[in-house]
Amino acid sequence: MRPSPGRALVFLLGAAVFLNYVDRGAISVAAPLMKDALSLTAFEYGIAVSAFFWVYGPLQLVVGWLCDRFSVYRLLAWGVGLWAVATLLSGFVGGFVSLVVLRTLLGIGGSLAFPASSKIIAEQVPPESRGMANASVSIGIALGPALGTLAGGLILGAYGWRAVFILFGLVTLLWLLPWRLSTRAVNAPVTAASRPKVPLKPLLRTWALWSMTIAHFASNYGFYFLLSWLPLYLVQSRGLSITQMTMLGTLAFAAQAIAAFAFGAISDRWTRSGRAEATIRRWMMIVAQFVQAVAVMGILWADTNVTLAFWLCLAGMATGALSLNIFAIAQMFAGRTAAGTWVGFQNALGNFSGIFGPLITGWIVDRAGYDNAFVVCAAIVAAGGIWWVIGVPKIEQVDLGQEQQAN
Repeated sequence: MRPSPGRALVFLLGAAVFLNYVDRGAISVAAPLMKDALSLTAFEYGIAVSAFFWVYGPLQLVVGWLCDRFSVYRLLAWGVGLWAVATLLSGFVGGFVSLVVLRTLLGIGGSLAFPASSKIIAEQVPPESRGMANASVSIGIALGPALGTLAGGLILGAYGWRAVFILFGLVTLLWLLPWRLSTRAVNAPVTAASRPKVPLKPLLRTWALWSMTIAHFASNYGFYFLLSWLPLYLVQSRGLSITQMTMLGTLAFAAQAIAAFAFGAISDRWTRSGRAEATIRRWMMIVAQFVQAVAVMGILWADTNVTLAFWLCLAGMATGALSLNIFAIAQMFAGRTAAGTWVGFQNALGNFSGIFGPLITGWIVDRAGYDNAFVVCAAIVAAGGIWWVIGVPKIEQVDLGQEQQAN
């Protein structure tokens, strides 16, 4: 029987992802005051946001492989420590260049989060519990921006934008203590020789991997669009106060967290009943992509705060389904042995939406306003729904020419 990491370990994986999204999203929360204080143009702000992804994405090509070869528990701890320090130091930046440097360091540390969590889940969690295990990560993706927006907005209003980064970084450093205590039993020294090798050439020739990177790009684009630009849009274009922006943003991400929990429970119950896990996960992705595209346009067209809140919640619910299943399906394709490498590659290329999205949006906003940026976002997200119908092959563990333990 497979060893179980225990509830504490799975909870801490969700907490790590939660803190990752709190810290990477701090810049958007601080933006309404920080942008003017540092005299940043919209394009420069877009560069600072995307700097995180310059290394966050490409490095996962390497760190995913490392997670399959060495102690994933220690690697994750080093990553969390690095991004925590980078977040804390962002509270002391003096201009554009130092901000970009620290956002880059944040990306280096953050690159461990998803390959490491997927490796641990694929290695330790059986299929009938995969939904809730990934839901813990997806809830972290949602609650990070939700509570980060709420707490950051309150800190921003009371103490200014620098305090947002400093306090967030200090809190993240505290995560290292329970992680150290919880992983003692499973954190025995791991060497390259003690791990089975993942054949990279057969992996890179697998269409399922390339199709998933395209799907990942489309599912990420809408989320990163709202994560990076929603606070600025609500304050600058809608004329909302920082308090109103904070409440609406928090509501949307709270809906995302609740949806991730619900969809995780539903998918596990479906699988335990003996029905095909692949069927429910594919249809969740198809429906969620189209719902998110409609919700993005609804946000643009909303004429009251009530309708705006509705569309934000709907977008959040769709994102909850997307974030849950995009990694669960990757684990199904990869199996236990190759999960770190697979997710590292998929997330690396899929997060090109985080590199190019903020730059594209900033360029559009500077020249044509927010309306056109929303239209482009909705089109890309809708194309992702079509891709799940025509581009992603049958969801089953791929044959990499090596003996892998069954999922």
